[in-house]
Amino acid sequence: MLLHIVARGRIGRSPEADLVERYLKRVTWPTRVTELPDTGGKMPDLAPNIRIVMLDETGEMLPSKAFAEKLGRWRDDGVRETRFMIGAADGFDDADRQGADLLLSFGRATWPHMLARAMLAEQLWRAASILSNHPYHREG
Repeated sequence: MLLHIVARGRIGRSPEADLVERYLKRVTWPTRVTELPDTGGKMPDLAPNIRIVMLDETGEMLPSKAFAEKLGRWRDDGVRETRFMIGAADGFDDADRQGADLLLSFGRATWPHMLARAMLAEQLWRAASILSNHPYHREG
């Protein structure tokens, strides 16, 4: 299953970009990152059999193991892509939220979207590690 991050804003060369790259390189599943401008831009086409996860402060705060289990169920059910949406500074509107399969929150605090991207990359690596029975709690 493809893990596809679609994010508003350009991360450029930054410490956050280094973290995203570091964690996504470790993920054993295929990954992709698509950057869009803060407004506008063409959203990647919606293919059949994908799931949409929006990072949103109103979403569920899933423990890492529960997040991994959800991704594993989707993978085992034949989902081809899980698309993780990171909005611009104003986030998503109600219509966008209604179209999501999961609203995911990293807590009620507001996080800069560049840092949220790094946090998501780390959680994707952790989820893949959990599902492969790797000792994910150690970075060795």
